[in-house]
Amino acid sequence: MTSRSRLTPRAKGTHAPPRRFAWAQVAVGCAFFLLIGRLYQLQVMSGDYYLRKSADNFVKELELPATRGQIRDAKGRVLVDNRPAYNVYITPRFFNTDSFTKLKKYLALTDEQATALEVRIASKRGLDRFRQFLAFEDITRDQLAVLESEKNDVPGVAVQAVAHRNYPHGALAAHMLGYMNQITPEELSDKRQKADALNYHLGDYVGRAGLERQWESFLRGKDGVERIVVDAKGQRKDGAEREALDTFYLGGPQRSEAEPGNDLVTSIDLELQKKVETALSKHKSGAAAVIDVETGRVLALASWPEPDPNILTGRLSHAQAEQLNTDPLRPMMDKTLRENYFPGSTFKVVPTIAALEDHLIDPDAIVRCSGGLRFGKRYFRCDKAHLSVNLNFALAESCNVYYFELGQTLGLDRMARVANDLGLGAPTGVGLNSEVPGLVPTSDYYKRIAGGFQKGVVLNTAIGQGDTKVTVLQLAMAYAAIANGGKLWVPQIVERVQTADGQVIQEFPPRLRRQLAASADMLQKVRAALYDAVNHPPPHEGTSFRARVPGLDVAGKTGTAQTGKFHKEGEEGDENNSHSWFASFAPSKDPKIAVVVLIEHGGFGAKASTPTAMEIYQGYFDLQKGLSAGPAAAPEARRAARRAQ
Repeated sequence: MTSRSRLTPRAKGTHAPPRRFAWAQVAVGCAFFLLIGRLYQLQVMSGDYYLRKSADNFVKELELPATRGQIRDAKGRVLVDNRPAYNVYITPRFFNTDSFTKLKKYLALTDEQATALEVRIASKRGLDRFRQFLAFEDITRDQLAVLESEKNDVPGVAVQAVAHRNYPHGALAAHMLGYMNQITPEELSDKRQKADALNYHLGDYVGRAGLERQWESFLRGKDGVERIVVDAKGQRKDGAEREALDTFYLGGPQRSEAEPGNDLVTSIDLELQKKVETALSKHKSGAAAVIDVETGRVLALASWPEPDPNILTGRLSHAQAEQLNTDPLRPMMDKTLRENYFPGSTFKVVPTIAALEDHLIDPDAIVRCSGGLRFGKRYFRCDKAHLSVNLNFALAESCNVYYFELGQTLGLDRMARVANDLGLGAPTGVGLNSEVPGLVPTSDYYKRIAGGFQKGVVLNTAIGQGDTKVTVLQLAMAYAAIANGGKLWVPQIVERVQTADGQVIQEFPPRLRRQLAASADMLQKVRAALYDAVNHPPPHEGTSFRARVPGLDVAGKTGTAQTGKFHKEGEEGDENNSHSWFASFAPSKDPKIAVVVLIEHGGFGAKASTPTAMEIYQGYFDLQKGLSAGPAAAPEARRAARRAQ
């Protein structure tokens, strides 16, 4: 058979394939190879990455809040701890309209609360939609029961048991202990500039006052986190299915445990604190401090009235906040540290020390008091005509005329120097509640700030009036220094920081601020006069003689600090009344504690503050007798102390 010539015509009905068909075959082949390459890239080269991306649709993170550290008293008794509470968390990715309707019903949300929740959910973007956030805290037991029984019908909603801050003694020591509330977005933004920023989230609680704020970094602890696999409703699988899903998507359980916060052990005596506040509660408004004179440790510190930190650390309503902030007795004000007052005659120890230190007077020289002193065009009053007094009885009887004349001898700046040496006019260093410094005026102060120096201010300063201001704690530390022979301590409340199981992390020994310039002999003369102020009978009757308690060896000084124009004292609480002071220590021969009491608008010092202080001393010595009565005394206190060691 001969082959057909290329020139031979093709049979009818046959055609050569078009060239574009060949190109189409090439294009399909290239596309196929590109598809194979892309599949290889997605499944082989980037398979793990996209598996994780897809897993994000059904993997959510649960926060594991750290347990906040406790605050204990010196004997190990709990002042602040945590109680179980239940919070509602929402994961926006799984939270739908039906969930919202049911949650609003189950929790009885107001329209305002519901709107606020909608706004928060709408603000979540990207991966934040897969992260749960705190929606409602500390729900009731009834609400918990409903949500638990209906949890399968409320996608995206989870209830988690958490530790809520608890103040088991209510308002006791509220200003010193402080309270907590939620961190604000602005604060969270600020914390992101710091190393611990990732340990805080919106909805977290932070210390707002007192020890809770000052020791926040020690008490807080570190939150943990757990990643879990959930279904389309945001619910976690159970049993073997959970294990399989966790292994496939997470490579096994992913859980980082929370680290609990550390405990604070304070110098506070719980029982003594109760006695102090019981004594103060008999008045409308006041404050008190009890100091260990040999260490400077604070044994009790109270401002009355005071709010309940359980209310402040939780569901504080607008009405409650308004009531606290507008109360004329100012329960939110820490009157031991944040407020300063004219010290009145309690300040007379300052010119007394100044005069003795510089040998400017003969302490036995007699000054005549007829009830007042005319200076220029003004008449400066004394509370009565003391007739003839020397330095000792001038302090014991609180003779203003003697100190008017002494002030002129000393001058303003010499008194200021001694006041500053006693720690007045500057913060004590306790570090709580934005402590105010008070004010000790000098001649330069009046020239620069007060509009000019007038000689009459020297007389007022000598009796603790004028522009002189002190805090309760400042005065307590000053009298403790007089009592102990001249050691001015830095007041301390926290003795040590320890772990939850009692391992000591850091201890804080007493800190000496300075040794007073006054000699031991001079301070002994002052202590003798302060003893007479409480114990000397007529005719040179001490100002606290009639308020003393037989059997209590107390030395101290009353103060009646005028708050306005001189007038006859009315009923306690009258806003025109003077503030009532008593600054003291005991026992007089071997001082152990210093007690300072202030009763706002209480009138004469011996009328309100001295009896309150005597009640505190009686409580202190009763407690000391109980602790030293032998093995049978106060067994629970001793057991608590051993547990704290």
